[in-house]
Amino acid sequence: MMKFQEKDASSSGAVAAGSSWSSGLTGQHWRTLWGSYLGWIFDGFEAFALVLSLPFAMKSLLTPEQAQTPALYAGLAIGITLLGWGIGGLIGGVLSDYIGRKRMMMFSIFFYALFTGLTAFSTSFAALAILRFVTGLAIGSEWSTGIALVSETWPDRARPKGCGFLQSGFGGGALLAALVWYFLSHYQPLGAESWRIIFAVGALPAFCVLYLRKALDESEKWAQAVKAERDSQKGGKSGRPFTLAEIFRDAESRRLVILTTILSFVTTVGWWAVSSWMPGYTEQLAHMHGEPAGVWAPRMSLIYNVGAICAYVASGFVADALGRRLYLFLTFAGSLGFSVLTYTWTGNLETFMVIAFFNGVFTLGFAFSWMAIYLVELFRSVVRATAAGFIFNAARLVAWVFPIIAGVMVSTMGGLAQSALIMGSVYVIGLIVPWFLPETAGKSLPE
Repeated sequence: MMKFQEKDASSSGAVAAGSSWSSGLTGQHWRTLWGSYLGWIFDGFEAFALVLSLPFAMKSLLTPEQAQTPALYAGLAIGITLLGWGIGGLIGGVLSDYIGRKRMMMFSIFFYALFTGLTAFSTSFAALAILRFVTGLAIGSEWSTGIALVSETWPDRARPKGCGFLQSGFGGGALLAALVWYFLSHYQPLGAESWRIIFAVGALPAFCVLYLRKALDESEKWAQAVKAERDSQKGGKSGRPFTLAEIFRDAESRRLVILTTILSFVTTVGWWAVSSWMPGYTEQLAHMHGEPAGVWAPRMSLIYNVGAICAYVASGFVADALGRRLYLFLTFAGSLGFSVLTYTWTGNLETFMVIAFFNGVFTLGFAFSWMAIYLVELFRSVVRATAAGFIFNAARLVAWVFPIIAGVMVSTMGGLAQSALIMGSVYVIGLIVPWFLPETAGKSLPE
């Protein structure tokens, strides 16, 4: 691995200015990306499977009394998942900086696959909620680990593109969930209980661990940074400073953590408390136009996620072309605009599908890709996964209540549109904060 890292550095510096961004990438680079992508694609599958199946799971699991307010319990299920996701992400990011990227990734994938599969056997809302929380713990651990591994092994020239490609795994997983749900909703092999199958499918990623064990190498940049930090400890002490405390130790690092966590909060609330209600709103719109139930929402989900995947793949190129701050500003401006357009649209469903595509581009694609591209460029190797994990997931420790609030608003206000429009105002924050952050486009990772 030492030679591999030296080759990275030399090839990155030796690439001619007019050559392709992918010049110098080796098979090992692509295997690292693919291994990390596998983990993230099933995270996307699990998250979107929950959104798609919740209305049907609620009909199956809620008691007659609970069924009087299904939106409240749906929001609660999403919120509990987010809470587990946030806690797990904080723990997983820290552990990744201590025990290594590869080992932490294998642990997280195995356990979220296990508990996703067990969700299929839920017999009550309480059982579902508990399993959602535990699944969230495992899911939260994976993202920061994969992002750190790719960013530390890909050369600077290609790194933003590689991180964008990795982030596209979430959209790919969501699209896969939408495809599975499309067939389940059409054929209904278990009738009203067919929602359970999509969680059973979510158990399959456990087998990916066997591949990751052989395909991935540990990040040598992380290993060298840890060794250097230990060697520099006064008195020859072998212990390391607690990484979560380290990212708050100096004023500039604290400032970066606080500002990017605010943007993470905007992204998280914007998706979970606004865009996750789109399938339900699509069904309302279809009903208003006299269309049959269960047809247009799956179509919308597919189109929405195709838009997100297009944005994920393009994000590294767009962020390099525009610079990080302008990229962030336009991302949140687009998210705000298309959220308003989505929930005020009452016209034909064909045009709504076009709106859904661009909603996916901004609220899911670009809005999450910035964290994969930008966060790794702000922090050193010894705390990179901790910082990325904290920023990506700490927002969820606050944002987890907003799907619940949205569910209460839907129940009391009598419609999805009003709630979504109120919650969508969070994107305004994203128009301001980016201009207080540093520009890192074209710069090497901090050591």
